[in-house]
Amino acid sequence: MSTIPLTKRGADLLKEELHQLKTKERRSVINSISEARAQGDLSENSEYDAAKEKQAFVEGRIIELESKLSGAQIIDPALVDADGRVVFASTVDLEDLKSGEKMTYQIVGDDEADLEAGLISVSSPFARALIGKSEGDIASVQAPSGVREYEIIAVRYI
Repeated sequence: MSTIPLTKRGADLLKEELHQLKTKERRSVINSISEARAQGDLSENSEYDAAKEKQAFVEGRIIELESKLSGAQIIDPALVDADGRVVFASTVDLEDLKSGEKMTYQIVGDDEADLEAGLISVSSPFARALIGKSEGDIASVQAPSGVREYEIIAVRYI
């Protein structure tokens, strides 16, 4: 089984979701199934079917989260020392050389990615273009509109 890189924050979020599913969602689904069973004929009971579908989803998600967490390599960005290079969990300040727009992204695991929050997946073409670069380097990224170039202004491990 391959390891799945996660930041400490990302692992904590997955653990929190897993706890929520096991303690609240699972109980809620069991109650829904019990209530639907009490209504009688299960063959034509849409509430029962919906509850069983939700149960399958919840149990599937629990298995998925447990698998990801058991194979996770949890990385605390504050403990990373990469001599100023862009690596997993680093936060990068960039400037688009064409537009002059400045942006900040943190490179995170696939499950943590949220572009609007400035979190980009380590497996994205954008992150792959940044990894290994240092402050002052230029990263070329193939975008739908063509090749875009970004200057790395700063690399932080926070």
